[in-house]
Amino acid sequence: MNTPIYRLALGHDFARLQPELQDYFSLAPGSGHYGVGEGVFDVVGCRQPWLRPLLRLATGEQAFFPEYGEGIPFRIENHAHLDPFGRSSLTARREIFFPGTTRLFHDTTSFDDSGSRAGLVDYVGRYRRLVTDLNLSVTAEGRLRGVSAASRLFLGPLRIPLPEALDARAYAEQWWEPAEGGQGQHRIQVKVVQPQIGLVLVYAGHFDYRLEPYPGGITAPGYLPPTARPDRWNSRL
Repeated sequence: MNTPIYRLALGHDFARLQPELQDYFSLAPGSGHYGVGEGVFDVVGCRQPWLRPLLRLATGEQAFFPEYGEGIPFRIENHAHLDPFGRSSLTARREIFFPGTTRLFHDTTSFDDSGSRAGLVDYVGRYRRLVTDLNLSVTAEGRLRGVSAASRLFLGPLRIPLPEALDARAYAEQWWEPAEGGQGQHRIQVKVVQPQIGLVLVYAGHFDYRLEPYPGGITAPGYLPPTARPDRWNSRL
């Protein structure tokens, strides 16, 4: 299955996205290219000082981090590939360049149609221990909106559904912002909200995006460079 996952998930609604977003989300396994985005987060991180020590304990997962900053440069790589279980997937590797430290944030989003609900599932962190369902929609302006749904935590053989009172929800929106002279840019904003705590994580900013060829002209659909591979794969839902 070499179809881009967002095209699979959105179906006919994919054509309603802004043309620039259609290009961005059209990266497919086996294309021989990966995407590179470079830009600046206007805001990024945890705004609540009392919560940061707890997030510091989870930095090894490379999914959450305790820092907060404004005007922070970042880089993202998007790799479309088939995961080890044959699912069309997109792995994102983000580097966030805080003063004095660089934080990594990894996830793999896969299209899964093995159950009663075909759609996107997102495996978060270097060990892919947290998985959440993603619900997508397209706004009247052609922006992409995503909301995380039920989350599960995998601890060894255990599959632990997070109750709604404890589960955090991610609200994301991405769009293309045109500018005079034709030099527009991609924009993204994400908020992670937990019902008992409030805002856990936020990032919002702009970036430029381009495609780069894999070294040696690699076009294998299952190829993922070593720097983007997780320490553990998971097929569980």
